[in-house]
Amino acid sequence: MEKFRQALSSDFDPDRDLQKIGLANQTTMLRGESMEIAEMIKTALAARFGAKNLTKHFRNFDTVCSATQDRQDAVVELLTQKKVDLMLVVGGFNSSNTGHLAEISSKYVPTFHIENAGCILNDKAIRCRDAADGREKIKRDWLPIGPVKIALTAGASTPSSIIGEVVTQLLAFHRKQIE
Repeated sequence: MEKFRQALSSDFDPDRDLQKIGLANQTTMLRGESMEIAEMIKTALAARFGAKNLTKHFRNFDTVCSATQDRQDAVVELLTQKKVDLMLVVGGFNSSNTGHLAEISSKYVPTFHIENAGCILNDKAIRCRDAADGREKIKRDWLPIGPVKIALTAGASTPSSIIGEVVTQLLAFHRKQIE
């Protein structure tokens, strides 16, 4: 308890206050993480009150946004079934769902989480949020020379106009025109 003293109310008593628990979480977190947390709480309460009494002490609802989950599933499907050289993830650096898309993508290919086309400084440098440590960085030599397959996804609240500007910026490196 001492470890959590700063995060607890002064009169908190786990024996008294943890009789019933409901789990609510941020709707854009990874479904797997959400379910893992629920399972940990469920296991602890089953050990404390018995499996037969679990429904009296614990409720959990799947609150993960389906649009967010659909995007995450689509990214995994794309990156496991297609040959892709790198992934651009477009959306706010403070966006949870965009950050998770970058985190997922980075397990498969080099991934660059950018806010908008302005983050693509040129074909040699890109300003991005690192999926591993969450820090904003400028990465050099991010775009391989020659033909490259770039996958692009965006957070749920990223406007299509921002996505379009990113595509336009990418194509400008190859002197192609978009109308």
